[in-house]
Amino acid sequence: MKRLLHGVDVSNWQGAVDWGAHAAAGVSFAFAKASEGTTYVDRWFGRNWRGMRANRILCGAYHFGRPAGDPVDQARHFLRVLRAAGGLRRGDLVALDLETSDDQPPEKVSRFALQWCAYIERRCRMRPMIYTFHTFARRGHCEGLGRYPLWIAGPGRPRGRPLVPGPWRDWTIHQYAQRPIDRNIFLGSRRELMSLGFDAPRAGRRDRR
Repeated sequence: MKRLLHGVDVSNWQGAVDWGAHAAAGVSFAFAKASEGTTYVDRWFGRNWRGMRANRILCGAYHFGRPAGDPVDQARHFLRVLRAAGGLRRGDLVALDLETSDDQPPEKVSRFALQWCAYIERRCRMRPMIYTFHTFARRGHCEGLGRYPLWIAGPGRPRGRPLVPGPWRDWTIHQYAQRPIDRNIFLGSRRELMSLGFDAPRAGRRDRR
């Protein structure tokens, strides 16, 4: 039977997060919003990133994608925000939050996500996760993204039993609750989750720029 890891995800809406209390309560991993579009920086991200690290919580960062904008510019902005907060270390996770179309057609949304992910993959030698929800994916916004790990928002489903939309066949992280804080699970060990993250020895100096 696989181990169950508990996680949370936060943004500026949570304000000052007590990461010590989360660690004591058994939280093993967490995602914090880092950026959005090409200019926005979550004002709590640096504090959250350092707080997760200090409490031995596996660190994850996500970018809120704006498909009406340029995907490469947004990926570069995301990586700049990460560097300013201390950068990536082995096993750190990254994700693209794909939940708005910005009034763009599904094919443009999926093309945006593919280009954003490809840039991150080249620079960091890792596959970013895709955070999305079932109905959004079902409308075709996630076409071609099946090779990237799925972080599925399914708060109306039993924990560990989310609906999995195409193009995916399985889920990696399930966000099963959103109140009073977003809660997530991963079926597997810490080492298995870290294997989906940043591999520092394989990422050359050029790729971390």
